[in-house]
Amino acid sequence: MADMELLDSARHAALRVSSAPDATRHFVQLVAGEFLSAALHYPILFARNPETGDLYPGALMGLVPDENLCLGGKGSLSGYRPADLERQAFYVSGENIAIDPAHPALTQADGAPLFEADGSPAPALRRVQAALRTLHSGLPETEAFIARLLEHKLVEPIDLSFRFDNGESLRLDSLYTISLDALHALSDQAALALFRNGDLQLVYAVAGSVRHIPQLAGRRNDRLSGLAE
Repeated sequence: MADMELLDSARHAALRVSSAPDATRHFVQLVAGEFLSAALHYPILFARNPETGDLYPGALMGLVPDENLCLGGKGSLSGYRPADLERQAFYVSGENIAIDPAHPALTQADGAPLFEADGSPAPALRRVQAALRTLHSGLPETEAFIARLLEHKLVEPIDLSFRFDNGESLRLDSLYTISLDALHALSDQAALALFRNGDLQLVYAVAGSVRHIPQLAGRRNDRLSGLAE
């Protein structure tokens, strides 16, 4: 268990936060409110929590652990940065924010300052605060959304198998997507209920986001072939 500290503008005046740990994140948890933005850049799939077995959505950014294929030349995401990345090393503790001071996001010399000279939140901290609010309010909404998907049997496993030019074969198991066949077979009443809840636009965003998977495979192939920039 990490040794947590409550964030304090005096004690942590010199603390900086870095996005460097993004490079090791290949599957980043999302909440439903992020789907429309994230779907423009990443495949959105569902995985199972290893402790509870419950499904949760995430942005697939790499095909193997500790590999992020979505980073630009400067090591940063060129598209939407999910709240779960923004809040790395930061946690909600009652009415306060707690930090894990040993987290890699807080141990990089080139990070952005958390506080201004007068002790007020700097832009980096304001982004963290917004991310924590997004997750805090979005997690219950996302759980309810997934419950409705499961009620209508709209989630199915996705087969992700790849073969790269260097001979490497790769298969990703235990990931799930939206079943469009099941969606289109819904009764008018069920479809209308999903529409009224605002679920349909999220469902189609998730289903359409799988178009990014071949792009990820292409980037990994280039990396394995030594062609990546």
